[in-house]
Amino acid sequence: MHKPGRQTEHFISSTPASPRSAMDHEEEEKVQLLGMWASPYVFKVKWALSIKGVEYEYVEEDLRNKSGQLLEHNPVHKKVPVLVYNGKPVAESDVIVEFIDDAWSHRGGRILPEDPYERAMARFWARFVPDKLSPPIWKWFTAAREEEREAAREAAVEQLQVLEEKLAVGGKEFFGGDSVGLVDLSLGALAYVVPIYEEIIGMRLVTEERFPALYAWMGRFLAAPPVKDHMLPLEKLKLRYRALHEYFLKNT
Repeated sequence: MHKPGRQTEHFISSTPASPRSAMDHEEEEKVQLLGMWASPYVFKVKWALSIKGVEYEYVEEDLRNKSGQLLEHNPVHKKVPVLVYNGKPVAESDVIVEFIDDAWSHRGGRILPEDPYERAMARFWARFVPDKLSPPIWKWFTAAREEEREAAREAAVEQLQVLEEKLAVGGKEFFGGDSVGLVDLSLGALAYVVPIYEEIIGMRLVTEERFPALYAWMGRFLAAPPVKDHMLPLEKLKLRYRALHEYFLKNT
């Protein structure tokens, strides 16, 4: 019995799967994802599951009234996402994505490269997002004073330029090569959150003229089947971020 307001949905990815091996017993698998509709970390996991063509049950959590299941399965951080695989929980989005890539290595495309060095580099650039990129972009969005917003914008542009050069030098469609990989999934929120921030603030951050490779990547990423088939409700998200923006303007 689920708590009132706690919703469950079943998903079957449209991504074609590779032929099953003799040791593959997917009919016995039970996969459940605990999430929250606005979380970019949850959608990173959804996109990874879609790449692999994994069927799963999605459970929407109310983070103001966390379920016993969430607290049981993630007692350390008490956050979403949590992937429950045959009753065994895996927490933290980056850890979950790597688990998905390994557990269904025979299905869909590879999310992390096979080469050890390339895998290490993918992990490095995946960490670039929370460590270097997200903080100045969030500050740019929430700053109440003009000078703070401008300083944050300059810091964000500096980090965006690093990504621009990385993508341009590689000459590939995605950071992961010719298909969506770990770095693309980690950067995925950039493709839809920045345009929302720009609309609310009334100022551009990522333009085709300033960041041509990155701008083109944003469009390709949102059009990639694993993403477009499992996209956030953007209009609802705009309302959420507009309310957050107004809150920070009034309280900082």
